[in-house]
Amino acid sequence: MQFRLLLEYDGTDYHGWQVQPGLDTIQGRLTSVSSEVTQEPIHVHGSGRTDAGTHALAQVCNFLTESKIPVENLKKAMNSLLPPSIRINAVDEVPLSFHARRDSVFKHYRYRISLSKSCSPFQYAYVHHCPYKLDLQKMSDAGERILGVHDFSAFCDSDSEVESKVRYLLSSSFLFDSPRNLIEYNVCANGFLHHMVRNLVGTFLEIGKGRIASEEITNILESKDRSRAGRTAPAKGLFLVKVGY
Repeated sequence: MQFRLLLEYDGTDYHGWQVQPGLDTIQGRLTSVSSEVTQEPIHVHGSGRTDAGTHALAQVCNFLTESKIPVENLKKAMNSLLPPSIRINAVDEVPLSFHARRDSVFKHYRYRISLSKSCSPFQYAYVHHCPYKLDLQKMSDAGERILGVHDFSAFCDSDSEVESKVRYLLSSSFLFDSPRNLIEYNVCANGFLHHMVRNLVGTFLEIGKGRIASEEITNILESKDRSRAGRTAPAKGLFLVKVGY
């Protein structure tokens, strides 16, 4: 049988999604718990890797098992063994050919920025605190300029060994919540490079501060030069919102 899991997690205390020797990771926890429940070695495949400190509202993963455990029992059993920071919200049986990463057609990420002078301790782990005056219109303009198909080498870690850095951005927009002094950047694409969203956000912030012109983001894209873009924004403001199939 092949199971697909829809889960959410608070990534604050984890070293990202991918299993790493001696480190606590989301994939590691799921692998350990699913193996305990099914009483067989399990390998969990995720829709993509999230960085250390990054959160997920709807991560998707799958695994194969010879166990005949009913779907609802699997969900209940795994949640009883997982820590409160990881929660499985849905489980369903899917065809044996299904793969959470290879079959995905888009991913939606959200990045949250707090503009408050003082960041609440109950928000701190889930926002990038940036108490500066920002030109929100210029940030919005820059976000629109990266829509479509581009080589995003300038917004990918320079040590990335990915064969192609061309991605298709379906949407790229800002939501400004003035009453809460909060900015939310939402971006949807057919795939993302390592640190791509965080590097984009870091560049947008430089644009908002007036250090980079909004139209310059086009030149940065075309340069394929990581050094011309902004700093990598912290992971804690980033959420995986949805994976489309």
